[in-house]
Amino acid sequence: MKFIDEAIIEVIAGDGGNGVASFRREKFIPKGGPDGGDGGCGGSIYAVADNNINTLIDFRYSRIHRAKNGENGKGSDRYGASADNIYLKMPVGTIIKDIETGHVIADLKINGQIEILSVGGSGGLGNLHFKSSINRTPRQFTLGIKGESRKINLELRLFADVGLLGMPNSGKSTLISKISNAKPKIADYPFTTLHPNLGVVRTSVNRSFVVADIPGIISGAAKGVGLGHVFLRHLKRTGILLHIVDIAEYDTSSINKAIEDINIITDELAQYDNELLLKPRWLVLNKIDIAQDFEKSKDIICKELNWKNPVFTISALEKSGLTELVQKLQTYIDKQKTEYENNNSVL
Repeated sequence: MKFIDEAIIEVIAGDGGNGVASFRREKFIPKGGPDGGDGGCGGSIYAVADNNINTLIDFRYSRIHRAKNGENGKGSDRYGASADNIYLKMPVGTIIKDIETGHVIADLKINGQIEILSVGGSGGLGNLHFKSSINRTPRQFTLGIKGESRKINLELRLFADVGLLGMPNSGKSTLISKISNAKPKIADYPFTTLHPNLGVVRTSVNRSFVVADIPGIISGAAKGVGLGHVFLRHLKRTGILLHIVDIAEYDTSSINKAIEDINIITDELAQYDNELLLKPRWLVLNKIDIAQDFEKSKDIICKELNWKNPVFTISALEKSGLTELVQKLQTYIDKQKTEYENNNSVL
């Protein structure tokens, strides 16, 4: 299925049915009084978060969603039927914004979460409601209220514990395929990853975490070069970033190019969102199976960048160093989740 992470749709709730002015007319009851019923309510439109959906592709090709109007009231005290509501299933992680105001209508974070997008109009009142001791033959009735209509933007941000980023061909796809159940496309040319991939890393029977791999970032991505940086939105919900660097291309005499690549990614993060730049970021030096003197390269990189966060040397292809990396990630994620639960627990 094609991965679509943004769509614009229009939601149009149903109008309320009109009330009616009617009078009871039966044999031997010449003055039966008012019996006009109310109109039915128009259908409302809701968004429902569903774990079984992982793309917004349905909304890319179905842009207008319209609920039915409520029925008009009738005589003999008969009320019009209310229209059925419409429930639009969306992936967990979808942010819904009103295009006109920019207001966030909803953020679907939990499976089964239901949020209203547009409210159906109320039905009008029949003349039955207007009778009184001084107005025994009311001819007043009210019209149904129009339903809400709005254009909304749907933006999917994947939920993951760990986000992978780096230059094209740095080995992100190979890494996620070796440590998780993800099966991304892997080839020896740039931009083999064209959309984010999710994988579950299971470290024990009851312990696991989710990894997100996004397309490679290159210099100028903020200005649309390459695949741009729109996929960085999928890293905003992650707890930690793994910055993958291919050190096989450089020996210790040309390691400055690797340092330059790291700085390019850092600059692109800053241009996109400073909050993303401030996320915990670990450096992962990949392809040590074919690198020359990778330990010396590691020392040079850490010294030149004054890198304080953890640094790992791995070979994703040969699975070298992956066990330590995965265990460190699991420990870090468990600690973060425990701190979050403690800070948000109700005493």
